[in-house]
Amino acid sequence: MLRVPVLSKSGKPLMPTKPSRTRRWLKEGKAKVVHNDLECFAIQLTFDAQENVQPIAVGIDPGKHYSGIGVQSGSFTLWMGHLVLPFKTVKERMELRRVMRRARRGRRINRKLPYSERCHRQKRFDNRKQKKLPPSIRANKQLELRVLKELFKLFPISAIHDELVMADVDRTSGRKSARSGVGFSPVMIGQRQMLTWLSELAPVTTHQGWQRDGHGTSQLRQWLGLAKDKKNKANQTPVTHAVDGVTLAAFEFIRWQEWHSDNAKHGGWCGNVQITPAPFAIVRRPPISRRQLHLCVPSRGGKRRKYGGTVTRHGFRKGDKVIAKKAGKTYIGWCSGDTKKQVSVSDVNWKRLGQFSAKKVQLLQRSTGLIVVPTTGLSNLAASSGSV
Repeated sequence: MLRVPVLSKSGKPLMPTKPSRTRRWLKEGKAKVVHNDLECFAIQLTFDAQENVQPIAVGIDPGKHYSGIGVQSGSFTLWMGHLVLPFKTVKERMELRRVMRRARRGRRINRKLPYSERCHRQKRFDNRKQKKLPPSIRANKQLELRVLKELFKLFPISAIHDELVMADVDRTSGRKSARSGVGFSPVMIGQRQMLTWLSELAPVTTHQGWQRDGHGTSQLRQWLGLAKDKKNKANQTPVTHAVDGVTLAAFEFIRWQEWHSDNAKHGGWCGNVQITPAPFAIVRRPPISRRQLHLCVPSRGGKRRKYGGTVTRHGFRKGDKVIAKKAGKTYIGWCSGDTKKQVSVSDVNWKRLGQFSAKKVQLLQRSTGLIVVPTTGLSNLAASSGSV
């Protein structure tokens, strides 16, 4: 079931191939292993080959804290991803930055003077009419876009299917909501900008997750026989969000067709697609703090201690994948900080594994701005997947 991404001699993505053919090409010297930021095993041909490709679609299930992405062809599911979005982290840091900024301005003002003589900074623009995206939403969309661009380097993707969250009016309260009775969703913010970015990569088709006419993402997922975990959306498994990404990608091969009779209106799904086990990866951005020139509490003597940034004193950068040894045990994680003689190493959830001597930490891979944890083996969305 596994399909290995293949790049041409010039680096153009071709149709994925079988692992057996991949081993044969590597053994005969006709291909070489290439690195990518998603840590997906891929090869590049060393000879000229025909560039015949088939339709491949990618589906995006955007969310507030988590997003799901699936890459699907007509016969195989090629890749699934669970994105841990930086919404909460960016929001908290923007609030902290606002508090620090107001504290600095408060310390600067001499309140013994009359109000008209105080050194108040004049407003530079009308900050009540901003048209830019909030930083937390922009960070979410940029992470999704970054992963998509990496997938376009691996697969000859010809179409993008995105789930569109539309506001509806609750008949009881008269308020707008993402779905009647549920409440407005921040996912709706930034959808127009995201569609503009996606249209630069490939043709984009939008779908609604829940539709009254019976042919939305939820209805197609049920028709395909795919299970979805709705109890805990924080679970980093394929059945939470990646399953909707695969379902959205299946819209490229499955269509809802309506027909009418004399007394009624009918419809059904038409097409052919096969959902198969595929590689699954958890992707997030390393929550590195930006370099802070001013801290919350001013230091004595006017000397500011270093906080934030990506540089350490031992040649590592925050976000680098490293291997560390301590007390006879070996740890693999990401550099998250340093002291005078030690390096802090954290896991995929940015929980510190420990502080290790800098002499016992070795670099595995430079930071790419992504933390990717591929799962072992293939993940299956359905107990019995087959052609439909």
